[in-house]
Amino acid sequence: MVCIAAFIILAVIGLFVAIVSIFKREVGKAYLKMMKKALGCVSKKVRLQKCETGFKEDVKNTVLSKVIIKHPKWVKPLSIIMEIVSVIIVVVTVWALLTAIKSLLALWALGTCNVTKPAACSLGAEVCSIDEVEPKNILESTGRWFTEWGEIFGAIPDKFRDWNPEQFDFATVSVSENDQPLAIDILDPGCSVCLRSYLNQKSSGFFESHNVKLVPFAIQNPDDTFKFKNSEIIVRLMFASEKVKPGLALMIIDHIFADHDESGIIYQTLFNNEYTTEQATAKIETWLEEAGVTDMELKTINGLKNSDEITNEMQKNRNIVENDIHVKGIPTMLYDGGRHTGLFESQN
Repeated sequence: MVCIAAFIILAVIGLFVAIVSIFKREVGKAYLKMMKKALGCVSKKVRLQKCETGFKEDVKNTVLSKVIIKHPKWVKPLSIIMEIVSVIIVVVTVWALLTAIKSLLALWALGTCNVTKPAACSLGAEVCSIDEVEPKNILESTGRWFTEWGEIFGAIPDKFRDWNPEQFDFATVSVSENDQPLAIDILDPGCSVCLRSYLNQKSSGFFESHNVKLVPFAIQNPDDTFKFKNSEIIVRLMFASEKVKPGLALMIIDHIFADHDESGIIYQTLFNNEYTTEQATAKIETWLEEAGVTDMELKTINGLKNSDEITNEMQKNRNIVENDIHVKGIPTMLYDGGRHTGLFESQN
């Protein structure tokens, strides 16, 4: 392990030696000689052959030369410590390489380099992430590390499939009814990225070029609470309103995403940070009344919002989003044969 650890250390400091050798060539020559020895030793170790270069002894002798003279009794314990440290260096290096490979594969297959908390990956798409439970101890962390590999390999076939929106039995809300290709738009009313994405779709004419169906989706945390304060009640009211009068759900999301109160604060911010569930419900009821909903219709909507029918539709959507499509963050759209996760860029 000593020669492998030494090779790793030499590889790391190689860049600095290369810079120094521009001014002092003898440093570069000495480093190159050591590197060749290290490479030869590692090469034999990989092929399960005995290292005959003496590089291991050279390293130990170089490090322990002064100790041998001043403290001969320290040589044996320090030699053992060197072996232990070498094992640690090799293990950490292998773990780091595997983690880097895992992150790159996850970024390619799932759109995020952080499988547990997708939004924490700065290299991935801008999303509101669907997080998984954080490990509480070293055993759970180890198990989670291997589970993530399984999720990544399980998602790789998704990169090569044709995403046909019609094959998924979502509970949806219609945005546009036309003869254009079907598009499924999964969004959370509390997600700021969903807000921007939705407005970009609207302004760029996407709703005219596609037959768009919204999937209102309240992101749930690992403990089954909701990521955004009032997303659940908004989604319930959207589905219930749409059953009473088509078009009402779209009116609700338009108010939340595009309108402001008298102080100029966008309603999404108020729903996320200020309104209680009762206040959120009352505000949406006001919008419904302004849209011409009668008292009887409003009573029907309030009766439906917490019904098993709506609950089952929300659970069905969650199962499709998380288990069938393997979505790690939203907004996510299915259209033109592809799965598109993250902010929809305005095409104007």
